[in-house]
Amino acid sequence: MSFGQGGPQSQWDPWKPQSQQPWSSGGGQSPDWAALAEASEARNKRRRLFLVGGGALATVAIGAAVAVAVVSAGGDNQANSPTSQVPSADIPSESASAPSFAPTSAPPPLDPKDFIASAKKDTAPLSPDALFPGTQLTMGETTYKKGPTADTENCASASGGTLPKILTANDCTRLIRVTYTRDGIAVTVGVAVFDTEAQAAKAKSQTNKKSFVKSLSGGGVKGFCESGFCRTTSNSYGRYAYFTNAGFTSGKDVTTKDTEVFATGDNLQLFTFRQIHRRGQAQASAAANG
Repeated sequence: MSFGQGGPQSQWDPWKPQSQQPWSSGGGQSPDWAALAEASEARNKRRRLFLVGGGALATVAIGAAVAVAVVSAGGDNQANSPTSQVPSADIPSESASAPSFAPTSAPPPLDPKDFIASAKKDTAPLSPDALFPGTQLTMGETTYKKGPTADTENCASASGGTLPKILTANDCTRLIRVTYTRDGIAVTVGVAVFDTEAQAAKAKSQTNKKSFVKSLSGGGVKGFCESGFCRTTSNSYGRYAYFTNAGFTSGKDVTTKDTEVFATGDNLQLFTFRQIHRRGQAQASAAANG
């Protein structure tokens, strides 16, 4: 029986445990040492490539681990923030660094009426010429000539009708008078002075058609309104009550048709109001600048 014949020869690989090296039964062939050397060299080459590739992968893995560690060290929220974003805790906000100041405003202007409301504040010099300066008065296109003036602390002596009692009851301290004339019409203005605004207002409220200041004549001004009918007015402003008594220097009675007499009385009472107000303005201005 022969065993020399059979299937194909098996391939032997020195690195595979299941492979077998073919041997001839008759003392056969010797091993192919050149093939064995080439196989060993190929095996060593593959091993070197594996080691090199493995080192590169290890370097990438280490770098990735370092990057993860750096990102993780900054906190979860920092990883997704844009690089231009600056944490608010490092730099104060604009509102925190900018100084703030309380809004300021100029004080309100002083009220002139406050300075003529009581004797305590109304301390400017007072006289007929201070209230009624100059020798004439022009209002619009009309000019009035200034006549005599008078000043007394006895208010009742310079008033008539029901006015003396009213002025006395409300403690009038002074009564200043002045007369203006134009074309046969004369008007006497009387300014009664009180300590308080309340006294002046009360005195004015108590007047009636029979309350008047006495007309003031002399210095070229004929007597007027000493009898008959004249037109009278009464008002108050601050601690002052002021009155007018207008009529004809001829002694003629005044009627409702005598518009010039009414206009003259209205102009003079308006001028008196303005002069009292200017007195308050002057004192308010002096206090503001003082």
